[in-house]
Amino acid sequence: MKKEEIKKLFINGIDCSQVVAGYFAGVCKLDKETMRKLTSCFGGGMQCGETCGAVTGALMVIGMVYGYAEENDTARKNEMRSKVVEFKQEFTGKYPSCICRELLGYNIADPEEFQKILDLGLLLDFCPVVVEDTIKILEKML
Repeated sequence: MKKEEIKKLFINGIDCSQVVAGYFAGVCKLDKETMRKLTSCFGGGMQCGETCGAVTGALMVIGMVYGYAEENDTARKNEMRSKVVEFKQEFTGKYPSCICRELLGYNIADPEEFQKILDLGLLLDFCPVVVEDTIKILEKML
């Protein structure tokens, strides 16, 4: 998925976490609508500038593919943890942080700072690149 396609989704109200999770719906054996709904609260760093929505969307995909559900499934849990570490290493190799407000340089939850994000074009220029990179990292991992 390329930046321009991601940008169009943003313009139409689909957040970073939803773009990432929706892209991998088939891999997760769920439909796009379900994946987008599951991740709809996580855009904008959980709507408060915390962990980047692209990252939370990616972690949910990793959980769906490598996660565990049974008690005492240590092997599966360790495999999942390994994939989380791999993802985070790749992500932080490209970006200095996984925190939305640190990536943007402004707090998306603060109305005045959100306006700066919009005025500077970060939401439609920078964030789609983060999402595109996140998808690329996951494609290599899955």
